[in-house]
Amino acid sequence: MPASGAPPSHTHRFRYTLLPLVAAVMLSSQVQAADILTITRDALENSADLASSVSTYRSVEEERNVERGDLLPQIGANANLAHNRTYEESSFAGDVATQSSTAGNQGGTQGGGVGEGAGAALGGGSTFDSVSADDYNSASIGLEATQTIFDARNWFELKRAEEQIDQQGFLLLSDRQELIFQVSQAYFEILRAKDVLESRIAQEKAIGRQLEQAREQFEVGLIAITDVQEARAAADLARAERIAARSDLQISFEQLERLTGKRYDSIEGLSEDLPIKTPLPDTRAAWTALAMENNPTLLATQAAIDVANRNVDIARSGHLPTVDAFASYDYSETDIDYLEGHNSQSQIGLRANLPIFTGGRTSAQVNQASYRLEASQYDFESQRRETVQQVRSLLTEVNNDVSTVEARRQAIISNRSALEATRSGYEVGTRNIVDVLDAEQSLYNALANYAESRYDYVTDLVQLRRAAGVLDTRDIRALNDWLREDLSVSLSYSEDDIDDDALMNIGERPTPPSSR
Repeated sequence: MPASGAPPSHTHRFRYTLLPLVAAVMLSSQVQAADILTITRDALENSADLASSVSTYRSVEEERNVERGDLLPQIGANANLAHNRTYEESSFAGDVATQSSTAGNQGGTQGGGVGEGAGAALGGGSTFDSVSADDYNSASIGLEATQTIFDARNWFELKRAEEQIDQQGFLLLSDRQELIFQVSQAYFEILRAKDVLESRIAQEKAIGRQLEQAREQFEVGLIAITDVQEARAAADLARAERIAARSDLQISFEQLERLTGKRYDSIEGLSEDLPIKTPLPDTRAAWTALAMENNPTLLATQAAIDVANRNVDIARSGHLPTVDAFASYDYSETDIDYLEGHNSQSQIGLRANLPIFTGGRTSAQVNQASYRLEASQYDFESQRRETVQQVRSLLTEVNNDVSTVEARRQAIISNRSALEATRSGYEVGTRNIVDVLDAEQSLYNALANYAESRYDYVTDLVQLRRAAGVLDTRDIRALNDWLREDLSVSLSYSEDDIDDDALMNIGERPTPPSSR
């Protein structure tokens, strides 16, 4: 950011005679105007968008712990306590009476005396029914521990989670730099709107005085009614431009409130001493190299390629075996048939699994991940080209801004001289009132354009550093050194706060020719 230098001495003459920033509204002594560094810190602390990005980054960080958990020991326990009731009913048919009788007696015994079927043989055969019921309790407990020995999928998923953290970190940095740029853009948009409003107010007052004078001259017969109508049309246009400029100023303050969640009644103004010079480094190649190394959006796109590569590895791991070590212990007891007893069993060993055929699913997943990898590579190339083009264009714009500021400063001198010449011509009858009005409007447009060009330079320079990926609060602090509280602008900007004598010092009022 600019650190030294000063504009030519004639700049101060324009400042106090044509564009008196010192005439901006001043706050009361109890309230201090906010500067850009304070507002930037407020935005970094209170921005909802940045807070969302931070939360997203933290959630991606936790994904690493989730994936790491699959590689660490897994221990599980289970328990079961139950009351069981069994009920059984069966039928038997026999061809021999003695067999039927014997079976019937046995059925009666098993059924607790409720079985029947010991009847006499009928036609060489017999039948009987058997019913049994039992109630008992059972309990069991089990414990199992497993440890992954080899699982390529889990390992690749852990590596992918780490690469996603890097990717999200770059995106978070990009959001942070974007917020800093938006704050500076909104801040200088307020100052731009204030300077434009000043020139529009001065223009309206100057043309209003011209209209007054035209009416007086018409009443005494010195000019025609058409001159009055021309002056009235110019005054109406100046009023409309002043209303639009005031609206722009009020809207600009709202943008800062959106970014920071705070309302500012006044902000400090930019000193006229701000050096307007070519940024360093001064070559496109140097800025492009800087962007290739630091632009967070580009780096995030590059990190996406690593994530996509890891997804391919995860898909291919579907063809590989998995090996786990395990140990288990089970204990159970029951009182079935009124006999209490227990059983225990322990086991330790290795367990392997090898997928042989999955219906083509794994191969399809590999192809799918490969195409996504290819897409991420094209995305990176597209982002690389966009970054290069953006950095080169912004560097060109900043260099043009340097020339534009000086050209528009000179335009103020030229338009002021043109207005003086037009006024002189009007006095001797070689120019009419339309020419005077046009010259006045040109001068005030030149004032507004000069103010805009200075803020274009600052915002383009900040955006250049944003595109190169090197924008930080240090740059905002450097800009903050060129702000002045005595040039502060308030949301409640009033026309009465402008020094009319300073603003209207554009030459003596024209005296109409004595005859036409």
